[in-house]
Amino acid sequence: MQIFFRTFLAIYLAHLLTDFVFQTPRLVEQKRRGKPFAYFLHGLTHYLAAVILVSFFITGSGLLLRTHVVLLALIFAHLLLDFAKIRLARKAFLGDGTIAYVSDQFLHFLSVALAAWLLSPGMLFADLAGLLDQGRKIPSRLLAVPAIYIGVIFGGGYLIRSLTRPLSENLKLDQREKSGGPMQNAGLYIGWLERFLLLTALLMQSPGTAGLILAAKAIARYPEFKSERFAEYFLIGTLLSFSIAVLGGVLLAKVVLGQFHVTE
Repeated sequence: MQIFFRTFLAIYLAHLLTDFVFQTPRLVEQKRRGKPFAYFLHGLTHYLAAVILVSFFITGSGLLLRTHVVLLALIFAHLLLDFAKIRLARKAFLGDGTIAYVSDQFLHFLSVALAAWLLSPGMLFADLAGLLDQGRKIPSRLLAVPAIYIGVIFGGGYLIRSLTRPLSENLKLDQREKSGGPMQNAGLYIGWLERFLLLTALLMQSPGTAGLILAAKAIARYPEFKSERFAEYFLIGTLLSFSIAVLGGVLLAKVVLGQFHVTE
């Protein structure tokens, strides 16, 4: 099992380096234009990075033919996924947004896991089944953690929007003639990040982080505080968001730690 994880981490590190460090914007643009050389260069970079890292972390693996065959198959699958993603985005079937990115990276993750499994000697399905059985033994209280996070971050966002909708509609009436409005759904995304940071801070017994978050929001929105209505809307939305996050944080600390204690 240890060899599997070392192999997986080595190959996945090569994937991350190839996609996010070595791949330049120019290369991405050439791939979107369907340039074969761009795909070849991207695949060659990925192959070399994977061979170097796997050979370094797994002694002697670079001398085995199986290693190069599996990695070449992985690179081919990687390029096919990139090509399919670009084609689907061009036809507006999937788009080029968050869903496309997450789906693409998830498929890359699965392909890397498969390659690591093929390169791990003696790694049978029974070992994978044993790993899944260990996952089923996770304490029930830990299963509540993602439920609380999702409920507070996303469910709380919809609740706040429904509660503040009358205020936001009034603001839109007042600012209908103004140009250069804020980025679409920026407030929604800020709220998600805000509640995630607050939950995590409370779980880590660091309530002082809440002050930093509030200060950052106030600084970013300071020019708009000249409008009394916007200031009231901002304050109500922020307090609602903080209240939901604090309640979720208290519940999270109670579930995980068994108590809620704030250190000085």
